[in-house]
Amino acid sequence: MVEDDASTVEVIRSGVLGGFPHGFLGRRGGVSLGDVAGLQVGLNAGDDDAALVENRRRALAASCPGAQLVTVRQIHSPEAVIATAPWPEDSRPEADAIATDRPGLALAIVTADCAPVLFADPQAGVIGAAHAGWRGAFGGVLENTVAAMEQLGAGRATISAAIGPCIARDSYEVDEGFRDRFLRQDTENQRFFSAGAPGHWQFDLEAYVAARLRRAGIAHVDCLGLDTYSDAQSFFSHRRSVHLGQPTYGRQFSLIAMADGPAGRG
Repeated sequence: MVEDDASTVEVIRSGVLGGFPHGFLGRRGGVSLGDVAGLQVGLNAGDDDAALVENRRRALAASCPGAQLVTVRQIHSPEAVIATAPWPEDSRPEADAIATDRPGLALAIVTADCAPVLFADPQAGVIGAAHAGWRGAFGGVLENTVAAMEQLGAGRATISAAIGPCIARDSYEVDEGFRDRFLRQDTENQRFFSAGAPGHWQFDLEAYVAARLRRAGIAHVDCLGLDTYSDAQSFFSHRRSVHLGQPTYGRQFSLIAMADGPAGRG
């Protein structure tokens, strides 16, 4: 039986995000049961409504206490939006990244193998959060997040970014067509692929995301190197659930907040 206390939630933090309240969360510390046992926060996982509400409350309290939760309707797109207040549940914009300069808001991204990326500019007091699966990263969601932050006064030279738990190269098998798509974009993308089974390759999503961030002018990029697929005790994974033949899969939160105080920090 999981203890009913937000202190049981495991919060993974990055040093490059400084004093901004934030956290990359996994499945530990929640109340959901069955195939989605743990801190399941996704809306479409077939989870018990009461468990979902409690898990989201715990996640927010453990990572960004006192902040208001801000989410979007994620669609694997390059779209980034600016938040000035939480959107009503039934009118959340379709997007895969959020930026804000407003104190008291916690930007939250849901993932289950895709890369969650949290951004912070301590000088401008601007934060961002992006859901970077291969489609979003390939299409420009990271660059669009940075551009949205720039609209709020952030500068590329002073933005730091951290890449949270995502599927790792050894766990991410793709076919020739997938690899060819990336090589047509840029032949240098070959470095993100290593040979796998005949006709297949292993793709390094985290390294690809990091390279896109650095190319966009982000100098401080923290890769946490945590594999969602291979660590079933700590993280939810869509691909692992498919391979196990499970009917559904859980999702985990990554959050960053603007706390009250100078430059939006506590």
